[in-house]
Amino acid sequence: MKKTLLLLALAAGFAATAAAEQLARDLGKGLTYSRVHALPADLPASTAKPGAIVLDLRYARGDHGATAALGSWLKSRNASAPVFVLLNADTAPVVLAYFTAHDPGAGLVTLGVASPAFTPDITLKISPAAERIAYEAFEHATPVETLLTDPSAKPRHDEAAIAQERAGPADDAVSPDTDLADTPAAATAPPPPPPPVIDYVLLRAVHLHRALLALRKL
Repeated sequence: MKKTLLLLALAAGFAATAAAEQLARDLGKGLTYSRVHALPADLPASTAKPGAIVLDLRYARGDHGATAALGSWLKSRNASAPVFVLLNADTAPVVLAYFTAHDPGAGLVTLGVASPAFTPDITLKISPAAERIAYEAFEHATPVETLLTDPSAKPRHDEAAIAQERAGPADDAVSPDTDLADTPAAATAPPPPPPPVIDYVLLRAVHLHRALLALRKL
């Protein structure tokens, strides 16, 4: 019986560790990402990797006791290692009230979409639906690097195709009298790919961290 209980305890501890690892990602250059579903259970351990951190509190649940734990955790952080806190209208009201009522101190920046309950230090204009899609993508094992890939930095394949067509032989051109719907290219053209899912709030936090590095503020 004791052996069974010991095995169950070890399994539970392993599951908790695995879950915590799934909530954290290394964003490179000394920046880590930690997602919090519930306070205070999901707060990073005090022994976690030192350095700058993105603390994602979007959609996080918590009560007044949780905010006390959050406050203690924030105070334990080194001011020279900034904390970028992501918030939105679906963050627990007591958590939003905490950031409204308390001076966050040096080294803490809040980011997100402004709401009647809270205005972060850095505001972004993103629809709630788009933000939720990006947030859920991470939950479904989408690599964080994918969610941080700015589509404007990608080559425009459609423009390249147009340029290639214009550079082709003149007799390959379609006659003005030809119905484009009857051409083989139109008939076999695949549908355009869906737009990439980007977590713009998280991306802004990463850009801010990189800017501080470039300015040698870290």
